[in-house]
Amino acid sequence: MQRVAVIGANGQLGTDICAVYRAAGHEVAELNEPELDIADLESCRAALDRVQPELLINTAAMHHVENCEKDPVRSQAVNALGPRHLAQLCQVRNASLVHVSTDYVFDGRKGSPYVETDAPLPLNVYSNTKLAGEYYVRTLCEKHFVVRVAGLFGKAPCRAKGGLNFVQLMLKLARERGDVRVVDSECLCPTHTLDAAEQLLFLTGRGRPGLYHMVSGEGCSWYAFAKAVFELTGTQVKLSVAGPNEFPSKVLRPADSRLHNAALIAAGMNQMPHWFDGLKRYVKLI
Repeated sequence: MQRVAVIGANGQLGTDICAVYRAAGHEVAELNEPELDIADLESCRAALDRVQPELLINTAAMHHVENCEKDPVRSQAVNALGPRHLAQLCQVRNASLVHVSTDYVFDGRKGSPYVETDAPLPLNVYSNTKLAGEYYVRTLCEKHFVVRVAGLFGKAPCRAKGGLNFVQLMLKLARERGDVRVVDSECLCPTHTLDAAEQLLFLTGRGRPGLYHMVSGEGCSWYAFAKAVFELTGTQVKLSVAGPNEFPSKVLRPADSRLHNAALIAAGMNQMPHWFDGLKRYVKLI
């Protein structure tokens, strides 16, 4: 049993991580705002002094891509300098640090799923600051696990997106409109947060420190994901493909950010299911 602290414990991923680690017998401390401000070194120091974790899991970030673009200083403070603070503090305490990162560190032009050895090329403030956070953790904390996730959906509210994940948004739009249009030109690896939390428990219990992709298998387009959501929930809706520029974004994003769990597979530790199986599991819980 370990003393585990989870930053962002009330978030979509953090909620499942806390539940999974507790179920495995670990002592879990939940660290959330405003008691901990990840951008403030002394706030982080005080929290770790109080909790004394052997394993610190950081799920906190400034996730809203447009807001990061509007406020790059805050994005840098939360997504880059925050992980730097945690890495420094964990290093002097000989504690392990899990830092959750994103598929958005890539530009999406590879044409096939990215592996951990592929060179990142961020396209916006959010992804640049998240990549900077990765580098701080990897260089300043010896006992680190940097895990890249993508397309998260879970039972807990998605606080960065108004409480709704993509699955919930699709079901809401279907109820309200009966006609939903979704792009088929952007691909990702939709990942159930419970699957990710269980994989993380396995990784931190047996794996070696390093950089890992931790997503559900294969990947798909947003349109294919939405179609599966409606099929699995028995939702009657008119679903059609939206044009690539029908929903213009103010911020450049990767068109194909699929990841491949190469490091987990090489270590014989990959437990992540196909994205469709993860979605089926989630649908049974809502």
